[in-house]
Amino acid sequence: MRARNIFLSGPLLLLVAASCHQQPKTPVALPPTPVSVATAKVAEAIYYDQYQGTVVAVNTTELRSEVAGFITGIFFKDGDVVSQGKELYEIDRRKYEAAYQQAEANLQSANANLVKAQKDIDRYTMLLQNDAVARQTVDQAQADYESSKAQVAVAKAAILSAKTDLSYSIITAPFTGRIGISQVRMGAQVTPGTTLLNTISSEHPIGVDVVINEEDINRFYKLQQHNTDSTFRLQLPDGAEYSQHGKVLAIDRGVASGTGTIKVRIQFENDNDQLKDGMSCVLEVLNSESGQRVQIPAKAVTEQMGEFFVFVSLDTIAKQHKVKLGPRIGTNVVVMSGIEAGDKVITDGFQRLRDGGKITLGNPAATAGNGEKSTPPAGVQAKTRPAQPK
Repeated sequence: MRARNIFLSGPLLLLVAASCHQQPKTPVALPPTPVSVATAKVAEAIYYDQYQGTVVAVNTTELRSEVAGFITGIFFKDGDVVSQGKELYEIDRRKYEAAYQQAEANLQSANANLVKAQKDIDRYTMLLQNDAVARQTVDQAQADYESSKAQVAVAKAAILSAKTDLSYSIITAPFTGRIGISQVRMGAQVTPGTTLLNTISSEHPIGVDVVINEEDINRFYKLQQHNTDSTFRLQLPDGAEYSQHGKVLAIDRGVASGTGTIKVRIQFENDNDQLKDGMSCVLEVLNSESGQRVQIPAKAVTEQMGEFFVFVSLDTIAKQHKVKLGPRIGTNVVVMSGIEAGDKVITDGFQRLRDGGKITLGNPAATAGNGEKSTPPAGVQAKTRPAQPK
């Protein structure tokens, strides 16, 4: 049998050659991503909300003179604790003592005139009954008597005024408290109501003022009614914790219209004088949601456009869960919703995961070191970073 040679034309030859090379491609499965996981656990979560505070004296008063004169006596040491009623300053008393003595003399004179006027009335009244004196004379005596009575009243008022001025020449402590550094020295001239002599403030107990938003008003009213020893703590300027616990002393009468805030005063015992008026501090208020809460490592959380997510391991699949976070406690963070206790959250390797991606337990750091590129989670436009819950 003779062999036959088959010759194909150019276009047909190209078609046959193309058909020979179009073999179906088999999809290449991506290898599972090595990850590390940790179990979400329920643990004690005691945490506090922080407010910037200022230490204030519960009672404070500026000492000013109510009479003019020169300082002739200072009877305390700067910074001392002074008792109520203790003499602090003396203003030259000579003028006020003389005025008081003169007022007393004027009262004696007025009383003498009153006695004379009374006797005149008695005498003229008897003469009038015998028609021995004119009615006009009796009326004049009656008028003199009433005038003398008025002069006695004026003299008594003058004595009271002079006695008051004399008492003002000695300035005493209005309450028990710590007095500051004197603003005047011996021989200084003072002007009534103007010259500041000193400031005295009570320190036992003492207050801490904080400003809160109007949304927290009901919370503090409840704390005022049901306060415990651990509700309010104080952090000092050096970071140390104050040994005493506080309680709500007062909530201001109204909300500031411009800022929507209100002032609250917390009272603390201050037996060791550690808190000083004007000191800045941080007030810590026990959060009402403290207790047994689900906690996970903080590094397992990622933030995507203001929202927080966690990858949960479901055997060989990673599922992305949106979570609501509470406060951070050490290296852990409280999860208010989104996952349950017992869920296995991915702590390392999630940077290369997508929702529904395959995973395997391994060493993510070693895999990344082999040149594997990180793939951000689905829908992430910006670089994923560990979340910093507030």
